[in-house]
Amino acid sequence: MVETVETGVTGLDEILNGGLVKDSTVLVSGNPGTGKSLFGIQYLHTGVSEHDERGIYISFEEDAEAIREAATSIGFDDFDEMVEAGDIKIYDKTEMLRESDFNATLDTLLEDFADTSYDRLVLDSLTMFQLFFDDEAEERTYLLKFSDILKRNGLTSLLINEQGAVFPETEIGLENFLTDGNIYLIQTPTEDGVNRYAWVAKMRKQDIDTDIFPMEIAEGGLTVYDKASGFSMMGGDDPAAGF
Repeated sequence: MVETVETGVTGLDEILNGGLVKDSTVLVSGNPGTGKSLFGIQYLHTGVSEHDERGIYISFEEDAEAIREAATSIGFDDFDEMVEAGDIKIYDKTEMLRESDFNATLDTLLEDFADTSYDRLVLDSLTMFQLFFDDEAEERTYLLKFSDILKRNGLTSLLINEQGAVFPETEIGLENFLTDGNIYLIQTPTEDGVNRYAWVAKMRKQDIDTDIFPMEIAEGGLTVYDKASGFSMMGGDDPAAGF
């Protein structure tokens, strides 16, 4: 029996037969505004609120205040309290981009791993992570090293990946081969707003449903539906804008 970790996203955990495989590293891809960062926030919030599991949010793109505001935008008003209590640790762009050498940045994380026990991690995003490296060979080496460190420290991790296309890229990138699973968040524009979808394309050690399912972002975060009639359009003030 595979041990799983609930994401906290209603519908998605059912598709995953319980959640993410424990200690796995999962790629979450999509174009800007699809809700990838909100998914990461919801994942960590669920860990603390429902499972007493600590989490780390690593952001190369946002400061800590922007991450907290994003959490509040989907109704996680206690996210601030979780951060203040040390249940969620945020490493924002000011910390992560302070060093030009990734080894120095990695050492900072390893010191934290040694002092505190964490269960969940979100890295946002791989696009900025890749700027540390000069070529694909170096990137591959460090991505493998980083992924191995996460697993050895008992972390079940989401690695967020920006893509320019509305639909998933047909070209398989390096990161797809080095992760245990791939989840795509998709949005298509309409006259009234956007339609949103979630697609679990790959998950090692799990029998998953690889259909594309409708998704909504509202108060309480992301929800994935098994039937198109189960979700409404997201028009007007969309909490996923920019995230």
